[in-house]
Amino acid sequence: MGGVSVAPAEIEKTEGVPETFEVTEPDRPWVTIVHNDPVNLMSYVTYVFQTYFGYSKAKSEKLMMDVHRKGRAVVSSGSREEMERDVQAMHGYGLWATLSHDK
Repeated sequence: MGGVSVAPAEIEKTEGVPETFEVTEPDRPWVTIVHNDPVNLMSYVTYVFQTYFGYSKAKSEKLMMDVHRKGRAVVSSGSREEMERDVQAMHGYGLWATLSHDK
């Protein structure tokens, strides 16, 4: 019983055109970060998260406590354009916010 031999397939190349491979990094999402400040009350920050993002009171309070205790909290993630919009909205509410690539 003989085995079947398989010849390797040849890749057709165009003369004069080097083979190139494009390596792309996966698109990391952007995040909106709200930072602690000495001005806004914790109840107001909770209100903003509920009003703007539509988060539940429990989620809004957890994020507010992260801002208060850790100095910052990631409050949303998505495309750069969406996060720029969220940062501007937070500024409109008087909160200190920035955007960054998610790590």
